[in-house]
Amino acid sequence: IFNLPTVAYSGEIDRQKQAADVMAREMKKVGLELTHIIGPKTAHRYEPGAKAEVSRRIDAIVEKGREPYPKEIKFVTYTLRYNRCGWATVEGLGRHWEPARVQGKIGNGGRITLATENVTALTIHFGPDNVLPLRDVVIDGRRVFTLAAAIKGGLLGHFAKTDGNWSVVTRFWHGKKPGLQGPIDDAFMDRFLMVRPTGKPLNDKVGAWAAGEMKHAIEQWRSQFRGDAPVKDDSAVTAEDIASSNLVLWGDPSSNAILAKIADKLPVKWTRNGVKLGDQTYDAGTHVPVLIYPNPLNPKKYVVLNSGFTFREYAQLNNARQVPKLPDYAVVDVTTPPNSRWPGKVVRAGFFGEKWELLPDDGR
Repeated sequence: IFNLPTVAYSGEIDRQKQAADVMAREMKKVGLELTHIIGPKTAHRYEPGAKAEVSRRIDAIVEKGREPYPKEIKFVTYTLRYNRCGWATVEGLGRHWEPARVQGKIGNGGRITLATENVTALTIHFGPDNVLPLRDVVIDGRRVFTLAAAIKGGLLGHFAKTDGNWSVVTRFWHGKKPGLQGPIDDAFMDRFLMVRPTGKPLNDKVGAWAAGEMKHAIEQWRSQFRGDAPVKDDSAVTAEDIASSNLVLWGDPSSNAILAKIADKLPVKWTRNGVKLGDQTYDAGTHVPVLIYPNPLNPKKYVVLNSGFTFREYAQLNNARQVPKLPDYAVVDVTTPPNSRWPGKVVRAGFFGEKWELLPDDGR
C-alpha cells in the first residue's frame, strides 16, 4: 500500500468496517496511515457526503497519474508468483511463504540503495523512457554495480546473493523461479490437462480414492470457475500436450502411463511396497502422495500428482477462504474419507527447497 494510493470507505455502523480497521491497525505497525472515509450513522451502503469525498480523492489520484519509476519502493511478497514492484523484481527467495522484503531508494546523486530480507536474486530494470539519473547500486550495504554506460534496452542488471554476498550475474541458476515456484494451486494459473489413468492401480483402495478425487476436481472446476476442465486418457497425451500444458496426473505409477515414465525422477518413490518421502515410508495401501514439481518431460511446465486446486467446498462460504490449503507436497491417509475441507487425513506436508529438493520436515 506504500506503493499504491489507497482510499478505504466504511459505514460507521457497518459490521464489515472491521476489515478496514484491521488494515489501519496493521499499516500503523509499519509506519503507514490508511485513508479511511467513514459514512456517519450508515450501515452497509454509501453515505452521500462520504461518497462524494471518496470520489474527490480518487479523482485526484487519477489526475496525478502513475509514477512509472518511483524514487522509493517498499515491497513484501511471500511467493515469486507476485514478485515485482516498480523497478525491482524479486527472482529468488531464501524460503518460500516466508516474508521477502525489498526496500529501495534512488538518491539525488543517482545511487540506488536496496535493503533486502529473504531475497536471493533480483533484477533492477528501467525502461528506455527513464529520465532519472542513475549512477551505481548498493545492496545490503555493499556497492555491487557501477553504472558506466550499463543501461541497455531499458534493463539495468541482474543480481544474485551467494554466501551472503551480492554480485552481478548474467543469468540466474536453475531452480524455483517466477511462474515455476509452486505451491500445488499454481499449476491452475495456466493451461493444464487432467490425465486420466487407464491401467490397473497398485491397489483398489488407492485407485478408488484417485478416481473419486479426479471426479471431484473436475466437478469443482466447473462449479468454481465456470469452465470444463480438459481431460485426456494417459494413452492419448501427445507431445504437444506435454509442451503446452501443466499435466495433472491421477492414479499411481501402475495405473497412469505418464506417471510411470517419470516416477523415478520425482522426489517421492511410490511402489507397491510403500510411499517413500525422504527417510519416511508410508503404507502404499492407505497413503497417497500429492505434489507439484517441474515436469521431467518438460521442465518449463509443472506436473501435479492427484490434486486439483486445494480449497474445497468449505471455502465456498466466503471467498476469503479460497486460497491454497496445501503447500508443494503432502501425504494423504485415505482411510479418512475426503470431506469439505481435506482430501483425507494429511499426515505430512511441506515446501520443496529452492532447487526443488526435499527439505527436512520443518513443521510449516
